[in-house]
Amino acid sequence: MVCFGPAGTPHSARSASTVEGVKRVAELGLGCMEVEFVRRVGMGAATAAAVRQEATREGIHLSAHGPYAINLNSHEPDKVLASRQRILTTARVGALCGVTNVVFHAAFYLDDPPAAVYDRVKKHLEEIVQELRAEGNQLTLRPEVMGKHTQFGTLEELLRLSTEVEGLAPCIDIAHWHARTGRFNSYDEFMAMLHQVEEALGRTGAENLHCHVSGIRYGRGGEIAHLNFKDSDFRYREFVRALKDYGAGGVVICESPNLEEDALLLHQEYQALS
Repeated sequence: MVCFGPAGTPHSARSASTVEGVKRVAELGLGCMEVEFVRRVGMGAATAAAVRQEATREGIHLSAHGPYAINLNSHEPDKVLASRQRILTTARVGALCGVTNVVFHAAFYLDDPPAAVYDRVKKHLEEIVQELRAEGNQLTLRPEVMGKHTQFGTLEELLRLSTEVEGLAPCIDIAHWHARTGRFNSYDEFMAMLHQVEEALGRTGAENLHCHVSGIRYGRGGEIAHLNFKDSDFRYREFVRALKDYGAGGVVICESPNLEEDALLLHQEYQALS
């Protein structure tokens, strides 16, 4: 079973607060929401507890997105340390909110050999997971498939990382992967991608997906901007049909500018196939 929801508080919520966002997601009949800490993690413990209580009451699955200012391959040690701290802080506050997955952008290549970047990112993530587990934090960290050629995070890199580091799984951003490759925008390609996930992570991996979707504008360098479905080439109906036919499960977070509108399109399409 797949559930659909927005990246952040829906535009139609009574206010921009996360609690009101959870309430509105439930009113819309959606099943999940991603808490957006993309600028900074500024939520206090009391608010986090209220978010957790509301999500539990409404049966809404929560994930969290860490700050954009993360680069585990920075050549400046203080920036690497700050990046690690941002992931840890997102996971700690996320745990108070009741989230099960923390999504983040892991690194930039900075013209370094991809294999060397992979090794650095792997080392840092191993140590971050160890620190979280020592605290009793069991969240799954999900480095995101990225849309620009300058960014670490191909599907292959993240699937390999997820097999080699306990506590990791990929966030598969469908729009980013399409922008980066110029492919993966048809039923057969979506099915092939799901098979690739299952081959690497087993059936459990295919049944516990965490995906981001949106329309996207892209060029030679990859991603340029996120778009609403209607303004893009995203074949969302074929994507939903592939999820259904493959028997995939998990969470699909909509990052279109209109947030809940496109999330509802996906939800309705999926329900129609049921």
